[in-house]
Amino acid sequence: MSTPTTRRGLREQAVASGAPAMAPAPAVPRRRGGIGRMLGDLGLWIAAAAGVVCIVLVILAVTANVTLIMFRTGSMSPTIPAGSVAVVQRVDAAQVEVGDVVTVDRDDELPVTHRVTSVEAGASESERIVTMRGDANATDDPFPYTVTSVRTVLFSIPGIASVIVGMGDPWVLGGLTAGATVLVIWAFWPRSGSAATRKQQGLT
Repeated sequence: MSTPTTRRGLREQAVASGAPAMAPAPAVPRRRGGIGRMLGDLGLWIAAAAGVVCIVLVILAVTANVTLIMFRTGSMSPTIPAGSVAVVQRVDAAQVEVGDVVTVDRDDELPVTHRVTSVEAGASESERIVTMRGDANATDDPFPYTVTSVRTVLFSIPGIASVIVGMGDPWVLGGLTAGATVLVIWAFWPRSGSAATRKQQGLT
């Protein structure tokens, strides 16, 4: 009955016969993890999410007339405090109802976003005369607005206007671009222990 051949037995036979012993296989370096990699992965996910949001906003702006507006004052507090960003959609004035919060464009002035308190027919079928008031104001706006379309507020997010304004700064944009470039290079840089490295070491 023959004894099964093992690696240990082969090494003992090689030593007994004077042949050089088999060199042990080089250790495969392990891929390092840790806090750095976790932060890098988190940064990539955040950048990807921000990119998706930007793409969605562009698509909505083109297909559904959806845009963003920022609130610099607190005339709509506490419903929409100063520093909020609202998502608005342009609609025909005929769709406006009392209680809606809408943005009205004004010639040579900034748009105004207040709550509609009354709606009356205008000179044409598509025209409406709306009276508005800020939630924080005690009286209606000084004069009504004659409009054929408005931007109705879909929802708002408080406290992010300053972030959006800050991201428009050239230095901030440059820093974000550089950071994203570094993250992409870091993510795709060859790691030790990769398939290519193991192949060069004769381990595959």
